[in-house]
Amino acid sequence: MSRSNQRIPTDGGAGLGQNPFAALSSDGLPPGPVVDPNAAPIAEPPKKYRGRVDIIRSKAGRGGKTVTVVTGFVGIGLPEKEKLAKAMQQSCGTGGTVKEGRIEIQGDQRPEVARILAEAGFRPVMAGG
Repeated sequence: MSRSNQRIPTDGGAGLGQNPFAALSSDGLPPGPVVDPNAAPIAEPPKKYRGRVDIIRSKAGRGGKTVTVVTGFVGIGLPEKEKLAKAMQQSCGTGGTVKEGRIEIQGDQRPEVARILAEAGFRPVMAGG
């Protein structure tokens, strides 16, 4: 079988010939919402307090490498911890992981990690280590 060299026009052509929505009317429908362009945007409700978490700088058992460990999460699952860890990694420009319910970020990143956790509704508490 050979294909013909005819091309299908893509410039819009003569159209479909009929409008499938031409017979519809808005009679009997409620009016749409009125949007005021000068209205102030709706404020987000305040984030609820999600508990205290500890931020620790640790070197133990890591060959002298410093890591920032976040512990003490209560009531959140692994997917949310992984989402928080990814946000911390991107913000700090470093690697990290979630192990045994803790978030570990490479390097001493305590201030940046505390900021991200505070924005997520946690109360970060920094400890030495």
